[in-house]
Amino acid sequence: MLGYLGELRGARAWAVRFAIPSLAGGLAGALLLLVTPADRFDALVPWLVLGATGLFLIQRPAMRWLRAHAPSAHHGGSEPPDPALVPPPPAALAYQFLVGVYGGYFGAGIGILMLAALGFMGFTNIHRMNGLKNWGGLCANFMAAATFAFSGLVDWPVALAMALGAAIGGYGGSRLAQRVAQERVRQLIIAIGFASAIWLFVNRLS
Repeated sequence: MLGYLGELRGARAWAVRFAIPSLAGGLAGALLLLVTPADRFDALVPWLVLGATGLFLIQRPAMRWLRAHAPSAHHGGSEPPDPALVPPPPAALAYQFLVGVYGGYFGAGIGILMLAALGFMGFTNIHRMNGLKNWGGLCANFMAAATFAFSGLVDWPVALAMALGAAIGGYGGSRLAQRVAQERVRQLIIAIGFASAIWLFVNRLS
């Protein structure tokens, strides 16, 4: 999150409004996990990750097609404004709440779900998209982590070791990604998404 902080300076309206459904969704997802068996949901996880990756893969050509067939494209209209300059629509906030629920419950592929949605909403800068994605994920995971911390289910030595490694790796990865061409970052995201889906499918069968 800190590694992408600069990318959020031009997207304040989105960042502030994204926090509320992310926090609420993360709390709801964590509570849902505590009261329902996970086996039913685990069966859906590989398909959700695969679907999210597929959405991210097709969102760019889909947006090109939509813009080419928009009225402004045939009447000399101006380019659409930067979506970060206006508040997110209600549909985006409702979707982010559902993503937050998913993140609080399981979390695998939550970033790709957000990246795909941001792409369909007109965002093209992958670094800004990553910044918003990390912010939404941070809010959802914070609420989920706080809920689990009070549940008595956390193995603290393991959790703290994972948190330290994730913090160091997350910051280093964000700095590295901003030094790489955006197309390469997109390709890596797609590769990781499909690899994760395959691993989850294999893990379910083993």
